[in-house]
Amino acid sequence: MDGKDVSTGFRALFYMVTRNESSFQHVEDVPPYTDQAPPFFISLILLEMLVGWMKTGAPIVSVSDGITSIFAGIISRLPSLFMRSMELTGYMYVWNHYHLVALPWDSAWTWWLAFLAVDLGYYWVHRFSHEVAFIWAAHQVHHSSEYYNLFTALRQSLTQQFTSWVFYLPMALAVPPSVFAVHIEFNLLYQFWIHTEVIRDLGPLEWILNTPSHHRVHHGRNEYCIDKNFGGVLIIWDRLFGTFAPEKDKVVYGLVFPIKTFEVFYIQFHYYRYLWSQASLYNTLIFCCLNVTGEELPLDPKLSLATRAYLLIHFLLVLGLYLKVKMMLSQLTILAMSGYMLLTFTSLGFIIDRRPLAAILEMLRCAVMVMMQRSGYMEPLLPSLAIPIQAFVSLCLLFWVLHNISQLVRIKNIKNKSN
Repeated sequence: MDGKDVSTGFRALFYMVTRNESSFQHVEDVPPYTDQAPPFFISLILLEMLVGWMKTGAPIVSVSDGITSIFAGIISRLPSLFMRSMELTGYMYVWNHYHLVALPWDSAWTWWLAFLAVDLGYYWVHRFSHEVAFIWAAHQVHHSSEYYNLFTALRQSLTQQFTSWVFYLPMALAVPPSVFAVHIEFNLLYQFWIHTEVIRDLGPLEWILNTPSHHRVHHGRNEYCIDKNFGGVLIIWDRLFGTFAPEKDKVVYGLVFPIKTFEVFYIQFHYYRYLWSQASLYNTLIFCCLNVTGEELPLDPKLSLATRAYLLIHFLLVLGLYLKVKMMLSQLTILAMSGYMLLTFTSLGFIIDRRPLAAILEMLRCAVMVMMQRSGYMEPLLPSLAIPIQAFVSLCLLFWVLHNISQLVRIKNIKNKSN
């Protein structure tokens, strides 16, 4: 990125990109703002961790929760490696076949109308995601963390895009797709930085904008927080439609009924299984609130320093693979790499949860990783690290092989003694 790209990318997180520099005639000309955002995400996350440490003297996130949030974010982006987003695909179809008027793509009026329309559309996407059970099944992923920080912003659902696109279709009757494409990305990026506790209050802006304070309420499971503050960029929709609540009592974050796991597939899909099990028993689903005292602590499994180091190293390896996969051309290769990443997310989640099968699954994953390295499918972003990483992964595989053998021997000895 040159200096101009860095400036635009950073300002895009705060919706501070001017109309003149964000108006495009064709969808193909719209920059991939979201794909360019990870360096800015990382910078703000590190800054938040530093400020949080200075203010509280303690980490603002656990290794387990932070890794799980990023894994969920990667999973949510995997479909984009194979296809255009459902929101843009559906929008372009309606525009191409049914639009009534074509507002000028380079008009200031069109730009501001799209800004308001996308944000209003997001309000209803978000509200329905909480009030309709099968849509909540996707959105609950974002609320599953019991922490509230910039890592939480990345904890997204794989399936939510398959329902959210419907709410923006009325815009396609008049607003060109290129204008919509810009604002749907800016609207999403804006919501990243409001997931923080280090910013307490923004003064008069609290009346108009969605802020960290307003969004903390939205993520709370206190009774006064439930189904409040659905806005994306603006909080005026909540004030107009009666869903606004100011921050008051200490906010306790997470789902009303915490799921107590870091296994990403369970986090993504457990509520669909719940809905299926309830469908044969009830015609309606009833939700209630737990008694929240404010003394609740987020789930934080006590992992050893060695385990945390192991998780962080393998997290960085799979993150580097994800960044590299985005540059690959072969769809088959991308599919295979995506499958390996999903295996990694599952296996590391098993380790965090201390699942009985964690050691066996991790041994198999390390074996796959060794084969990928020897086949040239897993070269690091920095070529100089290739040999050290290969040696490290081989040692990991050896460790898990020996660990599993020792476990089998121990089980056999116990059985022999019992006989």
